[in-house]
Amino acid sequence: MKTGDGGSPWPALWALVLGFFMILVDSTIVSVATPAIMGHFGADVNLVVWVTSAYLLAYAVPLLITGRLGDRVGPKNLYQAGLVVFTLASLWCGLTGTIEQLIIARVLQGLGASMMTPQTMAVITRIFPADQRGRAMSLWGAVAGIATLVGPIAGGLLIDGPGWQWIFFVNVPVGVLGFVLAGRLVPKLPTHRHRFDWIGVVLSAIGMFCLVFGIQEGQTYDWGMIIGPISVWLLIGAGVVVLVGFVVWQAVNRGEPLVPLSLFGDRNFSLANLGIGAVGFAVTAMGFPLMLFTQVVLGFTPTQSALLMVPMAVMSIVLARFVGRLTDRMHPRYLAGFGTLTVAVSLIWMSRVMIPGVPVWQLLLPITLLGLGSSFMWSPLGTSATRNLPMERAGAGAGVYNTTRQVGSVLGAAGIAALMQSRLATHLPQAADGHSATMGIGTGRLPEALQPGFATAMADSLLLPAAVILIAFVAALFFATPRHLQQR
Repeated sequence: MKTGDGGSPWPALWALVLGFFMILVDSTIVSVATPAIMGHFGADVNLVVWVTSAYLLAYAVPLLITGRLGDRVGPKNLYQAGLVVFTLASLWCGLTGTIEQLIIARVLQGLGASMMTPQTMAVITRIFPADQRGRAMSLWGAVAGIATLVGPIAGGLLIDGPGWQWIFFVNVPVGVLGFVLAGRLVPKLPTHRHRFDWIGVVLSAIGMFCLVFGIQEGQTYDWGMIIGPISVWLLIGAGVVVLVGFVVWQAVNRGEPLVPLSLFGDRNFSLANLGIGAVGFAVTAMGFPLMLFTQVVLGFTPTQSALLMVPMAVMSIVLARFVGRLTDRMHPRYLAGFGTLTVAVSLIWMSRVMIPGVPVWQLLLPITLLGLGSSFMWSPLGTSATRNLPMERAGAGAGVYNTTRQVGSVLGAAGIAALMQSRLATHLPQAADGHSATMGIGTGRLPEALQPGFATAMADSLLLPAAVILIAFVAALFFATPRHLQQR
């Protein structure tokens, strides 16, 4: 466990995960701030969800190329450049005066995050031996758990105090500290020259935009015409066709494709990507209905809503190191399978208790179970994807894996927005357009007459991430025995 300069790899990893922590905190903070941003700008649910979707889309699309770029220019250099972009974009987010400017600033934040994320995973692959990467990946789990705790609570305190703008301003000092630590602690690793598949970049970007925009805006346009001859279903279909074309191009490209399809020759890499896509979808989607329910139906403040997530975060933090050790010793199908199934059960349970006037303890029980399941997902999936990767493909593999996760997150945000609008229109007939039901969110609790319908709509919506994460459960069941366990 030595870096290229002969030192321990752990200080470098700690420096890198600080940026990862900031990205996760930013995502959880924005989820808590959804009602406040809606009230400040007078925007509806669908438009405010784009504050997250635009970030996730800008995050997801470049990941394939930023993974390769890290191999070429060095993960340290690209990580620091991304950190600068992310920090400056955070400052802009806090200074914006319109919802449209906020969405644009979030796009830049996403671009910065896309430059940073693959580098952390590539460094783990390159400086930790295969049979010890579970412990390194467990640090990711601990960081995710701490971010889950710190993000919502800090967000609630900032929103209730100086204002929602400070959820972005707080990134500035953290970004500066992260830049300094990375400069001092992260080693310069050998680089590998790559040619970039620009046709693949364009195809993946166009395909993803058409697909996500069509899914998210479908309810807004009543699943009909958007403009001129362009309909919602035509846009979704075009996105699917372009993405199929992207895959075909990767297969026939005789140069160096953006996605080396040979990576998928490793069974566990393929299954881990399928699993992390489903996990990304579920984790992103579940936050919106829960936060809206607690603040709009139960009348919680943002801080009170955030405090509900404390049991989940504590479980993730406490179990991260234990699960990391198990990941190096046990078959990943048992760990990831248990984690994903437990998360699905917890989400279904939570949806059943989301009614007006529900006691807080009835929400805390499924949230605690959610933390238990989450602890067993991240490390087994991440290590299963990367254990068998050759060093020269570390960046490409990390890029593909993180792209899959972010694609799932983008689709999760888009899918939950469409479903929430649809269920609101069903359960609140007086809000048949799907928008008037959300008027007044951010300014207080809904009138008592509207609360049952709104609560039912949010509870129904929570069943979507519960169903999708079962895909990850099925994928985990088919994991092959890792090579380092076969050698024992």
